[in-house]
Amino acid sequence: MSLNLLGLNREQFQSWCAERGEKPFRARQMMRWMHQSGVNDFALMSDVSRDFREQLSACAVIEAPTVLKDTTAPDGTRKWLFDVGTGNAIEAVYIPEGDADDEPAAEGAPATRRYRGTLCVSSQAGCALECSFCSTGRQGFNRNLTVAEIVGQLWHASRSLSAATGMERPITNVVMMGMGEPLANFDNVVSAMQLMLDDHAYGISRRRLTLSTSGIVPAMDRLRDACPVALAVSLHAPNDALRDELVPINRKYPIKELMAACVRYIEKAPRDFVTFEYVLLAGINDSVAQARELVQTVKSVSCKINLIPFNPFPGSGYERSAAPAIAAFRDVLHQAGLTTTVRKTRGDTIDAACGQLAGQVRDKTRRVQRRLEESRT
Repeated sequence: MSLNLLGLNREQFQSWCAERGEKPFRARQMMRWMHQSGVNDFALMSDVSRDFREQLSACAVIEAPTVLKDTTAPDGTRKWLFDVGTGNAIEAVYIPEGDADDEPAAEGAPATRRYRGTLCVSSQAGCALECSFCSTGRQGFNRNLTVAEIVGQLWHASRSLSAATGMERPITNVVMMGMGEPLANFDNVVSAMQLMLDDHAYGISRRRLTLSTSGIVPAMDRLRDACPVALAVSLHAPNDALRDELVPINRKYPIKELMAACVRYIEKAPRDFVTFEYVLLAGINDSVAQARELVQTVKSVSCKINLIPFNPFPGSGYERSAAPAIAAFRDVLHQAGLTTTVRKTRGDTIDAACGQLAGQVRDKTRRVQRRLEESRT
């Protein structure tokens, strides 16, 4: 069986090349061909020896998951449905902001850049955490994605967008915020992020690579030590009683433990704050009193709050908070001195907005079947 080279980080690639009598620089050369130039044909790697290219053709491939569907919304949001085998398909979403004619500014340069291209990447086929307001969680869970399947989403998106726009780097930011809980697939996600950060691959800075988690506390500590990137935490409730219902992992790692883990994480993080994501559900978690409670809940953590208007999906049982309720909630946080933004809904016309990703999942947890049975009793 041929090895998919998209799944190798630099250290692994160098070791693999060394086993074949090649120097470490060969791995770096090939990484640039694959990840920066989007090349998947060994014959085009002109500075690699002919003998080694022939060896590669016999034992390796450069292969992203097959695209089943490619959809673009009127606002420019683009979603790919990728086949990951055995009846499973996962989704990745590209969100452009600003004028694509403006080249991205260098890291640390003055904030004059208007263009930003963000790719939301999936880490699992489905999700086992079953957050009640998330379409992915309703689909059940099948398996973790491999490193090649995770990186393959970025590889394909970069290649497609470069061809369509002529931009050398159409993707400036990556968020591990697609289908799945990234920290439940820790080793593969960290290996994939190492490739995203590598200057011989995608060269994304740690400040522009974000991992979003529902709050698996031990894995947050591991991430801090292994590969600290920008951190977003799906909070969604100001107290344990409500969060137990909305985000069931809270029953194992309650808010007090989660806040302590966030404080520890900031010690090594590339940013001096954590982003708390808070989906606003009408009549559930959007009252002024709950906003005041949230202020007290996060007071120990240097943070920013990202308020997310709920994006409906069939059978969710929730409704989006009204605009006045969102504004009143935001104002309480602002008045308390918390930096707070309300996320602009993007891609909802193609079910690409936050919480709407579903793909296709052959559910090993029998979650969908269980719900069907319960509805009949």
